[in-house]
Amino acid sequence: MVTAELAVAIPALVLVLGGCLGAVVVGVEQLRCVDAAGLAARAAARGDPVTVVRELASRAAPAGATVAVNVTHGTASVRVSATVGGWGIAPAWPVSAESMTPVEGEP
Repeated sequence: MVTAELAVAIPALVLVLGGCLGAVVVGVEQLRCVDAAGLAARAAARGDPVTVVRELASRAAPAGATVAVNVTHGTASVRVSATVGGWGIAPAWPVSAESMTPVEGEP
């Protein structure tokens, strides 16, 4: 009698654990986007060249992430965006982060 219940419960448990693992992966990649955007915004605020800022963000960001750098009106802004997931039948989730920092030496 227990065999039938286990035959239903084990696949359901595997599905739930797979969903939890996917959620953890998406959360970690979101944090990588946040860290990359903050690191790059600080570099842009120091006056580093845009190519260096993009390289710093790309190293810290998830694979395949896009980096947008904007330095105007005394503010350095960096946006890092990536797509996570898309394994098998799982959907792909967009993750992104933006960081803004005042430019050093500006009044």
